[in-house]
Amino acid sequence: MDIIAMARELGKEIQKDERYQRYVAAREANDNDQTLQDLIEKFNLKRVELSSAINSEDRDVDKLTQLDKELKDLYQDIMNNDNMLAFNAAKAELDDVVSFVNQIVMGSVNGENPDLIEKQVGCGGNCASCGGCH
Repeated sequence: MDIIAMARELGKEIQKDERYQRYVAAREANDNDQTLQDLIEKFNLKRVELSSAINSEDRDVDKLTQLDKELKDLYQDIMNNDNMLAFNAAKAELDDVVSFVNQIVMGSVNGENPDLIEKQVGCGGNCASCGGCH
């Protein structure tokens, strides 16, 4: 089996993994949560409204402050939605395993013994696999 075929098999195994299954289910729950979708739509419209107000020639500081507060409140409502909380947890769990798989691949490419590569924890300067700053 060549490397590309092995990568495809790895992809299939990832899709069988319970962490991937939880991620897909959580993503679908988000997509089907009309309350959440309405909040996201309101957030996007409010962001456009704030951007327009910022770029306006006659900026109203009080209006900007109010729009900014409304935007932040909508963001909090989105992030505190039960389905979004479940999605973020599932995504972080999946990202963690994918990051470790990538560490093994990259370590191997750099000449390390794949069987001895341990999961790195903490910040490594590359935010691509980060679950958020602490």
